[in-house]
Amino acid sequence: MKIQSILVATDFSDCSGVAFQTAAQLARTFQAKIVILHVISLKRVAVLADYLKEDPETLVPELRERAQQDLSKFLQRWHADGLEAESMVAVGAPFQEIAVIARDLDVDLVVLGGYGRARQGPIEQVFFGSTAEKVVRLLPCPVLCVPLAEKSTPA
Repeated sequence: MKIQSILVATDFSDCSGVAFQTAAQLARTFQAKIVILHVISLKRVAVLADYLKEDPETLVPELRERAQQDLSKFLQRWHADGLEAESMVAVGAPFQEIAVIARDLDVDLVVLGGYGRARQGPIEQVFFGSTAEKVVRLLPCPVLCVPLAEKSTPA
C-alpha cells in the first residue's frame, strides 16, 4: 500500500488529537502529505443562530475564521513540527464533508478519532451511527479510526 496523502478530520477534541498524532506518525513513515480538516456543522450553526436570533449565513464567516485559528493552535498543541500539512475548514454535515473532500483530494487514507466532543449515547449510535462509521460507509479508501487512550494528551 502506498500512502502519499492522509486526510485527518478534527473536532479539536483529545480523541482527534490522538488521531492526528497517529496520522503524523504514518505521514513521517511514508513521507506523505497531511490535510487536516475541521467541519463546521450546519446543524450546530442553525442552533446557535436560533439562540442568537441571527441569520445562520451571517455567523459562518466568523466561525470559519475562528476554526482556522483553532486549527493552528491544534497543530501546535499536537506537535505537527516538520510535517507537510495543509489545513481546511468546511461547512456542512461532518460525515458528508469529510467524504466529499477525501474523494475530491483523492487521499490514500482518512484518519479519524473514535469519538469526538459530541459523544453520542448508545441510543443515538444505534439509530444514527457515529461520524466515523458513516465516513467508512461512504469512502472507497481505507479509514483508520483511532480510539482515545489513557493519558493521551500532549505534555
